[in-house]
Amino acid sequence: MSVQHTKRICQIIKLKPEAEAEYKAIHAEVWPGVLAAIEKSNISDYSIHHYPPLKLLIANFKYTGTDYEADMKKVADDPETQRWWALTDGMQESFVDGAQGSGKDVPWWQELEEVFRFEKK
Repeated sequence: MSVQHTKRICQIIKLKPEAEAEYKAIHAEVWPGVLAAIEKSNISDYSIHHYPPLKLLIANFKYTGTDYEADMKKVADDPETQRWWALTDGMQESFVDGAQGSGKDVPWWQELEEVFRFEKK
C-alpha cells in the first residue's frame, strides 16, 4: 500500500521575450479543463513566477498523491492539456537537452533540486 505524502516541485523554463504579453494573458484565464486535470492528478498550490531579467518562468507546486509518474502521465494524456501545451510550448525554450515539448519522454521544464526548506510545524 502506498502512503500519501507531499512532494514539493520547482521547475524552470525560458520564456521567449516576444511571447511575454500573450503568456501572461492566457495564464490570467487558464482553461477549466487544464485546471481540472491538474487537480485530479494530486497537484495543489501551483504557481508560476516570471523573472524578466533572465527571461525565466519558475513553477512551484505540491504533489500529494502516491504515484507521481502515473499522475503526471494522466496530465500528459489529457486532450485539453495537450492543446494547452501546444499553445504554450511555442512560447518557451527548454533548458533540458533533447526536450521536444511538454508531455514527451524528455521533460520540457527543468526540475530543480531543493537545497533548503524551512517549514513551521
